[in-house]
Amino acid sequence: MTTQSLANSLFRPEVLALSAYHVADAQGFIKLDAMENPYTWPENIKSAWLESLRDSPLNRYPDPEAKQLSTLLKQQNGVSDGYSILLGNGSDELIQLLLMALPPSASVLAPAPGFVMYKQISVSLGLNYLAVPLLADSFELDLPAMLAAISEHQPAVIFIAYPNNPTGNLFDTSAINSILAAAQGLVVIDEAYAPFANDSFMDKLSDYPNLLVMRTVSKLGLAGLRLGYLVGDSGIIGQLNKIRLPYNINCLTQLTVEFALAHQELFEQQTAAICAERTRVLTALNALNALNALNGITAFPSAANFILFKTPHGQADALFNGIKQQGVLIKNLNPQGGLLTDCLRVTVGTPEENTAFLNALTKSLAA
Repeated sequence: MTTQSLANSLFRPEVLALSAYHVADAQGFIKLDAMENPYTWPENIKSAWLESLRDSPLNRYPDPEAKQLSTLLKQQNGVSDGYSILLGNGSDELIQLLLMALPPSASVLAPAPGFVMYKQISVSLGLNYLAVPLLADSFELDLPAMLAAISEHQPAVIFIAYPNNPTGNLFDTSAINSILAAAQGLVVIDEAYAPFANDSFMDKLSDYPNLLVMRTVSKLGLAGLRLGYLVGDSGIIGQLNKIRLPYNINCLTQLTVEFALAHQELFEQQTAAICAERTRVLTALNALNALNALNGITAFPSAANFILFKTPHGQADALFNGIKQQGVLIKNLNPQGGLLTDCLRVTVGTPEENTAFLNALTKSLAA
């Protein structure tokens, strides 16, 4: 028996049919494909951080509940008594934990296009994943279609990214409130890009017992630490905590995030710089379109740290490759099809990185 035959005989069909999540090799490129904060820390902050790690007891297991860090995160997010926080190795682990808790017959619902991990993990666990397309003209929620799907399938979990990835927009809050009211299962508002959005559902926890709010420190500037957190009713979080593996947040991550939270002003400055550059890049993209409306691009407003834009029909792959050949790596979403046909996505970087991208795009359009 070959190893492939062995795998085919052992693993579930859902797993065998999946494709692995692909991460592009960014070595040697200006990296604008993964929604990362482009800024590092000043040397004095780095030195203070390294000093804070000096006496870390690496020979011991970390606090399994990360109690001190959890308390700090609750305080910074204004989480009141009666609500708990669950930490994960990135938001991905939290999504996986939540979906692992569901029965095999459960349905999971999300708008499409959306964060790919909702579908990837649901399918890998054999759950019934349901995608409801966004409105083509605005990337807004199709509320009648969402409510109809909720009524018909009674999903155990609904994921709504706010702002949405990869479209970048904030969905209409009244539509989300309607979904929260209609859902019999849990509704997870994924606020990964909250630092750039100036809006949140965290203060709605007391209004909807089925609401969970998920966040991450990755987009803030700590992507390498892989820390996400889920906030919700203590009864629900307590059940999910049963299947969390012990010691999932290592001691260096715990100490580093605690240190970072004490320097919030640094991240606020970096976030403000990214938002200012987001406005500049969006304006420049719109100007490109105005110069050549027949062969231009359409850039969509964003409340995140990236911008989605549509290329002239049939040119997305060529433009992506042209930009890449000039040393700038962005994200090609055209292969996903549907509403993302002809679309590319660029992360907002430093002013120099953004200028390099705009120059590369302009040159590629003219080629």
